[in-house]
Amino acid sequence: MAIKTAQARINLANIIESLTGYPVIKANSNNSLNNKEKQHPFHDKNQPSYKINSQSSTLARAQKRQDLLLIKQQQNIETILTKAMEFCPDVASNRQPDEDWIEHFIALCEDTSNEAMQILWAKILTGETLNPGTFSIKSLQTLKHMTQREADALQKCVSLSGYNKKDDSRFILLGFYKKPSLFDLIRKGNKVSLNLGKTGISFPEILTLMDLNLLYRKEIESPALKAGQEITFSFLSQKVTLKAKSNDLVLSYYKFTQTGDELSKLINYPVNKIYKQLINEALEVEFDLEWHTSK
Repeated sequence: MAIKTAQARINLANIIESLTGYPVIKANSNNSLNNKEKQHPFHDKNQPSYKINSQSSTLARAQKRQDLLLIKQQQNIETILTKAMEFCPDVASNRQPDEDWIEHFIALCEDTSNEAMQILWAKILTGETLNPGTFSIKSLQTLKHMTQREADALQKCVSLSGYNKKDDSRFILLGFYKKPSLFDLIRKGNKVSLNLGKTGISFPEILTLMDLNLLYRKEIESPALKAGQEITFSFLSQKVTLKAKSNDLVLSYYKFTQTGDELSKLINYPVNKIYKQLINEALEVEFDLEWHTSK
């Protein structure tokens, strides 16, 4: 336990020095005070045990900390910009990103030091350069406040998301039910659901993406499908066509918001194999399913 504590204190000391530019040391223990003086009611018992090891003034230390911050931000910006160059193909482009958009981009990405998140920022800049208007300022602001854990949750959701070309939107299929007829009300609520927990994503992670306004909070339902009606959606390199075997079949799903759709474009992830199996098992009774490779 002592070794772990010592290591934690070393780590904290390193963080403090990287932020301030100065090491932290133990403060003067003031051994000249005797026990009676230390017990005096005016003796400051809350005097800090540690201090920044510098003879510079507070103003000078503040300026140095600001300089270190600017250096770090510049390093972050340059890393993201050079990564964007690596991602950008050598193709024709008739327009350039809006200058105000570029200013917002730089201001929002400059504090990103995490390598995985820097890659997302670089992909955004590349995408916006290829097709100006692809990413909104709102999407940039959302990414600014996303943690790596939240980005991982988004990646998991993308691996479960189908793309509907007609609506130009992504969604996560949750299941289906058959609308009851006037003579069959007893079947109401007889819904077939997919257990997303088996795919590796937890419900708290889904709630987190809802809090980030990447997923709508309420389940959405499709119009009732008629027997023989088909619906096709794609998972990156694969497509699946569902053909209803009977009337009044209703699909339910979580839909990505516009921001969620935009940020999902940064992630190329194949369909989750377990999720694909769940779709087949859940829908095969009421639907004919055909999977094929996207061209």
